[in-house]
Amino acid sequence: MDSATVLNIFKEITRIPRESGHEAPITAWLQQFAAQRGLACKTDKTGNVVIIKEASPGKEAVPALVLQAHQDMVCEKLADFNFDFKTQPIPYEIEDGWMVAKNTTLGADDGIGIAACLALLDSKQPMGKLECLFTISEETGMDGAFALEPGFFSGKTLINLDSEDEGQMFVGCAGGKESNASYEFAQEPLRKGYQVLKIRVFGGIGGHSGDDINKERMNALKQLVRFLYTELQFDYQLIAIEGGNKHNAICREAYALIAVPEDEVQDMKEDVKAFNGILKAEFASSDPDVAAAVEAAQTEQKPIEEGDAAAIIATLLAIPHGVQAMSVDIPGLVQTSTNMAAVHTKEGKITVLCSHRSSVVSELNAIAEKLEATCFLGGFDVEHGGAYPGWKPNLKSHILEVCVESYRKLFGQDPEVKAIHAGLECGLFLEKFPDLDMISFGPTLRGVHAPGEKLELASLDKFVAHLNDVVLNFK
Repeated sequence: MDSATVLNIFKEITRIPRESGHEAPITAWLQQFAAQRGLACKTDKTGNVVIIKEASPGKEAVPALVLQAHQDMVCEKLADFNFDFKTQPIPYEIEDGWMVAKNTTLGADDGIGIAACLALLDSKQPMGKLECLFTISEETGMDGAFALEPGFFSGKTLINLDSEDEGQMFVGCAGGKESNASYEFAQEPLRKGYQVLKIRVFGGIGGHSGDDINKERMNALKQLVRFLYTELQFDYQLIAIEGGNKHNAICREAYALIAVPEDEVQDMKEDVKAFNGILKAEFASSDPDVAAAVEAAQTEQKPIEEGDAAAIIATLLAIPHGVQAMSVDIPGLVQTSTNMAAVHTKEGKITVLCSHRSSVVSELNAIAEKLEATCFLGGFDVEHGGAYPGWKPNLKSHILEVCVESYRKLFGQDPEVKAIHAGLECGLFLEKFPDLDMISFGPTLRGVHAPGEKLELASLDKFVAHLNDVVLNFK
């Protein structure tokens, strides 16, 4: 197996629709891959696939290895980019040593993991038994991992290929939980002599709500409601707030529809201009292209009743977002965080999606309760769900020892051994298969879950060489 083969397989994967919850095309493609090579393949009722390659002659005594990646990807694009993930191949470019999708997500999370598995399945090199596991809907709730049944694979050692920093070996991850808040509001007529305006906050980098939450990137929704709250001195009517999409992505762009007295429109425009300057100053390092803008708009929606609007804006401003606690045991590791991911207005109701993460179960529950209390004060209803467990590090792991020794042999240095704040399926695997010995590693990815996602090709070379060495020499 070499990196050119892995990259070519990944390029083919970029042509296959595989949004979370709609993995049928990639599932069928994996089944076809196995059938064309005479490899055993199983698919469970959820859509998880395992492809099995029996041990090479002379390698029958080598313990089986399970290699795991998820089939789905986060499908995000720039708002003004005309693109359909269900029908079009992902447009990418190779430049300056990176494979990058400038206007959409690339899907290297976790398409590159799939590609590495398939390259090994296709390899003629002698190796022990491989079981390549491809789960579904990891990005929206780890549905495939939740649904795994005993006996779907037999190996006792698992390598998860869903990490994003080459040279780092991950042996633990955070658990997570989602919260959905809603508020049913009354409506009132558009006041006479009022003009509808659309206020936008956009140009944020966004990113992964676990891996990037400590980078102080702008959350467009939080900044938008910050502006709306400040502007309550104006006699405006709130009509709608829209922004965000995926629970595990930091919101990059959001907008509000408001109605303003015609004689105050210019004042509102001046305030938006001033706020634009504030954003550019505050986020100059983290989000250099951030901006706020205002334009005339039209809508059939009725404004939200004044008291309800004030409650909504104040609550959205008060909802926590960002890092809540850092680990005192592992320097630099985010211990607990929360992401206000999305807000939508439809048919007399405003809904809010938040995602929480923590490596400490009690803190995970506490941040969900903090959100619930904040929303209770504002008159919102809250439901919690989508919880998944964390993965407790095992520093005496055999596969960790194997991977560290292989990395040291190949590159003359030790990898970093770390836990990650993002959620991995490993916690669920450990609940269902308590005897599993696990590790997670991958090439360097940047900007995952946001347009501009990119894969560093030099890191791919090292990742492939390392994985190949571990698999071929495992015992």
